[in-house]
Amino acid sequence: MDRSVYVAMTGATQIMRAQDAVSHNLANASTVGFKSELSAFQSVPVLGQGTGSRINAVAQGIGQSNNQGSPINTGRSLDVAVRGDGWIAVQAPDGSEAYTRAGDLQMTADGGLTDAAGNPVMGSSGPITIPQATSISVGNDGTISSVPLGQGPNSGTTIDRIKLVNPDVAQMSKGSDGLMHMADGSTADTDDTVTLTSGQLEGSNVNPSAELVKMIALSRQYDMQVKSIKTSEDDADSAIKLMQSS
Repeated sequence: MDRSVYVAMTGATQIMRAQDAVSHNLANASTVGFKSELSAFQSVPVLGQGTGSRINAVAQGIGQSNNQGSPINTGRSLDVAVRGDGWIAVQAPDGSEAYTRAGDLQMTADGGLTDAAGNPVMGSSGPITIPQATSISVGNDGTISSVPLGQGPNSGTTIDRIKLVNPDVAQMSKGSDGLMHMADGSTADTDDTVTLTSGQLEGSNVNPSAELVKMIALSRQYDMQVKSIKTSEDDADSAIKLMQSS
């Protein structure tokens, strides 16, 4: 009986892990540039005494969906969306180079250009700094131009160019900081074919309806595992009573 309880308990635990991934996706359904996390169950044999037909279903992450999210028109000059494949290079909290598709860029008090999480955006020679200006614009190739304070609209100057990359996603992995990194710790090369759309953001690619269906299905599976545990306990109690009566 204890073995059947263990198998059911393990199944319930793995379903809870799968629910965590679904909950995380739903929580980021409106997060700019978010890519939904994918998970699946893998059958793993139960080791030890007993029949070889016993298996555990283990929930494992299998990466993320790289489908492009729906465009969101904002009209803001520092909002950019990556067209098609590609990534914006930023400096991760640990100082390494990382990559994101969240293009809601911000300006710090000292002129630093960052993503919404405060990670500095990388340019041709490091983090980008923009002097005080009347207006700032971002070109399709990532070139940042500005009109200095006190000067006319025809006196625009080029500040820097956002580093845009397009490495093979199979060579990338998602870090604990929520950013994409090269799996081998290297730095991706600039790709001139990657372009941006200014005044627009890429929305999350999470499908809320599909995630809700997954959550309901997982909830029903969890209930089934809990009922299995209760059935095993009831069977054990009945067996004890029979032994006592005999």
